Amino acid sequence: MLCTLLVTGCVTTTDSRFSREADRQKAVDNYVKLATAYIGQGNLERARHHLDRALKLDADDASARAAMGLIYNAEGEPELAERNFKKSISEDPGYTRARVYYGAFLFAQGRMDDARDQFRAASRDTGYGDRGSVFFNLGMTQERLGELEAATTSYRRAVELMRGDARPLLALARVSVEVGNYESAAGYYSRLTSMMQRNPRLVHSAESLFTGIRIARYFNNGDQEGSLALQLRNNFPESVEYQQYKVLISNGN
Repeated sequence: MLCTLLVTGCVTTTDSRFSREADRQKAVDNYVKLATAYIGQGNLERARHHLDRALKLDADDASARAAMGLIYNAEGEPELAERNFKKSISEDPGYTRARVYYGAFLFAQGRMDDARDQFRAASRDTGYGDRGSVFFNLGMTQERLGELEAATTSYRRAVELMRGDARPLLALARVSVEVGNYESAAGYYSRLTSMMQRNPRLVHSAESLFTGIRIARYFNNGDQEGSLALQLRNNFPESVEYQQYKVLISNGN
């Protein structure tokens, strides 16, 4: 009985300590969730209020630091934003969301090599909920760097993980055209247009129309090229893609 009482007493004390720690972490998590929601709404003042409360409880919390980086970036303070992103990753290298935020920040700054490294590290987290978008972002950075073969691989993974999303299919069609692989480009573009037919909310962009024009032109499909070109002219007359199309036909290429 004495042994049982001693064990029970120890467990009670330990549970209490762990309970307090768990309650503190739960409060931090809740503040960060609220702050992230306010950031999404553009309400930075309310977001900062909740993050300040989270950081008072734990000044080194990775999720709070990453969210604070978003606020500083939105406020036009890139140095402070980067400092918080780095602090978040330093505190928890396995916190993938911080790498995604930091990668997007670096991409916007034009630091493609660094952005690629962050997205590549994030893509290794098989448990991350939005892994398809990570591969899509990785593909975009690789494409900007001229690493088209690597970009193709990343976009393919994005297609596998982002079912029903048109963006990686368009990216694959575009990159395939750039490397001269028109057979693959046509296949991806066909899947894209089939998806659009099934979902009326998906509509052509200037980019998708111009990509289709280049594919149709390669295969001498005049009817399809004419139809897409008409849509491009009528819907996006001021777009870069329409200017590119005019150059394309003037050169006879």
